[in-house]
Amino acid sequence: MDIATLLGLIGGLTVIFAAIITGSDLTIFINLPGLMIVIGGTIAATLIKFPLTHCLSAVRVAFKAIRDEIDNPIDLIRQANELAAVTRKSGILALDGHPVSNEFLARGIQLAVDGLPPEFVRKTLREDMEQSMERHEIGQRIFRAIGESAPAFGMIGTLVGLVQMLANLQDPSSIGPAMAVALLTTLYGALIANLIALPIADKLELRGLQERVNKLLMIESMAAIQQGQNPRLMDEVLEAYLPHQQREKLAALLDSRAQETDGTPPS
Repeated sequence: MDIATLLGLIGGLTVIFAAIITGSDLTIFINLPGLMIVIGGTIAATLIKFPLTHCLSAVRVAFKAIRDEIDNPIDLIRQANELAAVTRKSGILALDGHPVSNEFLARGIQLAVDGLPPEFVRKTLREDMEQSMERHEIGQRIFRAIGESAPAFGMIGTLVGLVQMLANLQDPSSIGPAMAVALLTTLYGALIANLIALPIADKLELRGLQERVNKLLMIESMAAIQQGQNPRLMDEVLEAYLPHQQREKLAALLDSRAQETDGTPPS
């Protein structure tokens, strides 16, 4: 579970509800016709813009991005290092049945074990990566569309409420409550857009970038493994996919492992 997303959503809702209940009754902020206009209108507009299958896929991608933690690239490099060491010692077939935690890397290992050439493995994995990136991009576009539509339908609901209010100007006591109800739809639209839809779109964009870097790292790992490259040399190539602070952490980790392999205590 992505704790940051969960904390952000719960924290945002808590702050808003706390502000409401400390100054007034929560029930005055509940208006079913307004919710119907904003939620129903936003869903309708989104379905007009995108196919139903894309909308359902975007929801699945969003839940997956929130539910699953992204793989740590250092862990991927460490696992690739182990696989490369096994390959140099016992050959590529020794990887058959070898435990691999990442599904994408496991697919590459299986293709290599099946005897497919490195060029084919690279092409297949890159196509897989591009398909995954396309799903993330579609998800981003759909949630950004929701973020654009929700405030617009909030304004539509406000206009509907204002028309209804102006139609009853003969009763001055109804103007204040009617105006409050009219403004609630704008509030609903703003909340949906700025607390849910747009943050999820940004989260999908970030996850897409992280996933792309990780998959490029694994594609390079597979090429090095199939070539029987020295694990230390492979690490120097793969560390280019890490930010500077993680490169230092990787170097310390690999030095410690090398010293353990040599039987000497870490310095």
